[in-house]
Amino acid sequence: MTEISGKKIAIVSLRGENMHDGFNQKKYGKLLAETLPVSITEDTEWQRLREILGSSMKKGTNISPEEGKLLELLAVLIEEYEKKKFPLEPLAPHVVLRTLLEENELKQKDLLPIFRTAPIISEVLSGKRAIEKNKAKELAEFFHVSYTLFL
Repeated sequence: MTEISGKKIAIVSLRGENMHDGFNQKKYGKLLAETLPVSITEDTEWQRLREILGSSMKKGTNISPEEGKLLELLAVLIEEYEKKKFPLEPLAPHVVLRTLLEENELKQKDLLPIFRTAPIISEVLSGKRAIEKNKAKELAEFFHVSYTLFL
């Protein structure tokens, strides 16, 4: 769409192809007809769309706007199927905390400013003590993550 005098209008080329910021609906329609993306309900369809996505991504930045839109669509379809097929269980807060400590090469003592005592830190890291909301917020600020990871 292009805005003229405050109104949005579609620009139509002389060949009758709708154009929008370099996006050609006719080319996109042809890509859709070739690819036939559908809501994924079976592993074979999931594999097929993953292969198409993978081979298209090998082009790197040399993709057209139409190919980019198709890749976005394929990614959404694949992601939705994978969420259903391979649901991730949320990690326990103490596991998240231990992981963050390891990834940041920190020791338990680095948490003393937040928890005040070593025994409390040990209890939290072992899962014997829950992380209180105010401590979760302090941890979130310390690690630059969402506090909900610790609740």
